[in-house]
Amino acid sequence: CDLPLPCRHSPSAGLCSARCGLALVLPVSLFVAYAPRVSLSIAIIAMTNSSSPGGWSGSAPRDSSRGFAQGVSGRHMQAPVYNWSAETQGIVLSSFFYGYGLTQVLGGYSAGLFGGKHILGSGLLLSSALTLLVPRAAELGVGFLIGLQVLLGLAEGVIFPAQYTLWAKWAPLLERSRLMNIADAGCTLGSFSALLVAGIICQSLGWPFVFYISGGVGCAWCLCWFLLVYEDPAHHPWISAGEREYIVSSLAHQGSGHGRSLPLVAMAKSLPLWAIAVACFCTDWLFYMLLTSMPTSDSALFSALRNGLLSSLPCVGNGLGHILAGLLADFLLARRVLGTAAVRKLFSALGMLLPSVFLVAVPYIGCSSIAAVVLLTLALTIISMAGAGINVNHIDIAPRYAGFLLGITNTFGIVSGIIAPTAVGLLVSQDLQTGWRKAFFVSAAFNLFGLIFYIAFGSGTIQDWAREDAAVQW
Repeated sequence: CDLPLPCRHSPSAGLCSARCGLALVLPVSLFVAYAPRVSLSIAIIAMTNSSSPGGWSGSAPRDSSRGFAQGVSGRHMQAPVYNWSAETQGIVLSSFFYGYGLTQVLGGYSAGLFGGKHILGSGLLLSSALTLLVPRAAELGVGFLIGLQVLLGLAEGVIFPAQYTLWAKWAPLLERSRLMNIADAGCTLGSFSALLVAGIICQSLGWPFVFYISGGVGCAWCLCWFLLVYEDPAHHPWISAGEREYIVSSLAHQGSGHGRSLPLVAMAKSLPLWAIAVACFCTDWLFYMLLTSMPTSDSALFSALRNGLLSSLPCVGNGLGHILAGLLADFLLARRVLGTAAVRKLFSALGMLLPSVFLVAVPYIGCSSIAAVVLLTLALTIISMAGAGINVNHIDIAPRYAGFLLGITNTFGIVSGIIAPTAVGLLVSQDLQTGWRKAFFVSAAFNLFGLIFYIAFGSGTIQDWAREDAAVQW
């Protein structure tokens, strides 16, 4: 059977409630964390003589930066310009992920031990402080900048898992989807905002100020984070008695946080956990393939994506899609239309199947750039529906270990983000048009496999090994 659904009416989840306050603070925190890494893809145009880092294999906003290239290159403020090759620029942009993937699991484990508030805040503070050093590192040499990017990745790798540890203590059963998806929307909407602001700053003040401003804002925001956020409702001084009772009673069945030991053997044998991991790998494969490996400028089919405004549409659509999916998922649960497992599988199916259909259709629309943009924007909007499925499912099956599990599955996603652009490059190296058709079919096939595996083995109930009275096995 599914997780129990409380029958009692919940206290108002208005903007003044503590849990909605957390849902508003977290998106800002994720935006502050994302801003430096997103901004680098814009700033590197002004930092170098080359306007297009051809060997790029890092984070999503590559195409978005192209629309700013002309304006950034024509900046009025004097700032250092470095003679880095396209390959060097690619290493700089991707080096962040070398560190980012290493601390995912550690971040989730640490958040379970020491609290999500402290781990997330510490990671955010450290990454913001390191961001202030980017101009100096670039001045010392590209090796220093690459090393600094790795350190930034290490610092930021703990943030997402720590967020899930917090939500396991704050999000009632019937509000998990919308609260968590509102927070996740801060990443994509924040990326969109950072792209626009970074271009303006580079053009008017010079590229070093992108990092001075984003790092400074991050450090200042950390003060707000530590003052406004509390680890759980029991320790919140301003939460109403009704809201505290509602959250605590709603989550009473899931037990307390985990200790130093983890049921690793049971986790390794858990098919519901493997279902989430496989689905995350396949979904992220499609996501990263779309965002990091768009065809080069000689492809007429995708020429419109070089426009900064058009290429930002997927970010906006993805962010709004997260919010809509969360609201719909909780509506279905609250009205008892579907159980927890059915809702998670439904939204995972929407987020994995429909984008695959749009992706396969792209090569057959001829040379219509507008149609390609529409299909890809729809794909990247609807893929966010999976956020109300596989993402929230971590807390459904093991709330005590939610951060640790997210660290595991997010590592799977990062690996797919590294492999996908390489695989696409191999497919398109011989023939661009045929290669991209093959790449789209391969990505769609991956998603279909991941969806079938998730539907077959996914679950909406707390697993036996995740219960507080279960024996712990390393």
